[in-house]
Amino acid sequence: MSDQEVSSFWDHLDVLRKVLFRCLTAWAIAAVAAFCFKEVLFGLLFAPSANDFASYRAMAWLCEKTGWQSLCPGSFEAQFINTELAAQFMTHIKVALWAGLVVVSPYLIVQLYGFVAPALYDREKHHAVPIIIWGTLLFLIGVLMNYFIIFPFAFRFLNNYQVYDEVQNQISLSSYISNLLMLSLLMGILFELPIVNYLFAKAGLLRAETLKKYRRHAIVAIAIVAAVITPTGDAVTLTLVTLPIYLLYEASIIIVKTTNSKSIQYAA
Repeated sequence: MSDQEVSSFWDHLDVLRKVLFRCLTAWAIAAVAAFCFKEVLFGLLFAPSANDFASYRAMAWLCEKTGWQSLCPGSFEAQFINTELAAQFMTHIKVALWAGLVVVSPYLIVQLYGFVAPALYDREKHHAVPIIIWGTLLFLIGVLMNYFIIFPFAFRFLNNYQVYDEVQNQISLSSYISNLLMLSLLMGILFELPIVNYLFAKAGLLRAETLKKYRRHAIVAIAIVAAVITPTGDAVTLTLVTLPIYLLYEASIIIVKTTNSKSIQYAA
């Protein structure tokens, strides 16, 4: 490497250090703020465990209007326990860190994009911004879907499920929080399906005909995934989960088809 290249390398490294410092500082401030608002933070996290949660009230209203008793959620009671001395404090820290990361994620994305952008061509910049925006929105939609639909009804079912009448369910704090965060992350990633398919199509690795050919297989796979993550067993909840994922698959076909057509035009 020449002296100029070495100098350029250290300049870029210095810029990266400043970007990472700003990102970590913003994350730390947001995490501390989230830690201070403990009641609000855990009120949101434990809302799906309460009888008056919005999703349960919506199902009760739908049951009343349609007369379908199978939709009526009924009442239930959840009991939470903590068996480790420092578990509540450590859970508070962990949740505050995750909440802080979520709050500052747009700022982090902007900072990282600002560092990468100078190395991109104009056409790459033109595609990068919509991908970032849509990717963020789809991830957020997936998380909200888990919060309002998947996790509440899955928790309600599993909390009421008993293999023997004498065995009562007492949910540990770590189990509840871990499952909520894990499912939220999984659903957020799952909703990135159109973005992933777009990138594969852009790289010439995927064609719309392939997605159409395996549509039936995809429907079966989506139904299986929906059944696994929603163990409630009722058709309404299963449909509420299956339909959005299937629509994402159909949207992926349209996106990939459009991308394939544009690639052919650029090649011509």
